[in-house]
Amino acid sequence: MRPFLKLSPIVFSIALATAMLFVAVLPSAAQEFSESHIAAAKRAINASNSTERFDDILPTIAQNAKAELIRTRPDQELQITTIVDEAALALAPRRADLENEVAELFARTFAEDELNTIADFYESEVGQKFLRESPILLREMNRSSQVWANGVRRDLARMVREKLTEAGLQ
Repeated sequence: MRPFLKLSPIVFSIALATAMLFVAVLPSAAQEFSESHIAAAKRAINASNSTERFDDILPTIAQNAKAELIRTRPDQELQITTIVDEAALALAPRRADLENEVAELFARTFAEDELNTIADFYESEVGQKFLRESPILLREMNRSSQVWANGVRRDLARMVREKLTEAGLQ
């Protein structure tokens, strides 16, 4: 008898139930969406510029490859640059694969009507303003939270020192 078959019935039942739970809970990788659902996801992605930050991935990888190769063969910089650029251009169409993956993620997360509402918002004047102003808002929010945290840190330290002194612990 093989060792894995020597599991007690209780352990086997628990393992089987756990495996079944994972299969039931995990989203299906092969989940199908209607064409209109995927179209709504792509519209929401485009309107919200959700994948814009991925545009630099391939150029950055290519630039890093060039730098690394040129470091080892500086005498071949022009040829290396040409070869890497050509290879990167050949891979550029694969960017669509990433868009499709993201569209499926959006479709899995949002109903078609929700995606259309998201797209409607980001396509609107206020949605466009939100996209333009968000980086500034985020920077200012981070700055405000740092100032706030510093004040809370200072006040907490002062209050704790006072309480420790009152309790005779300092």
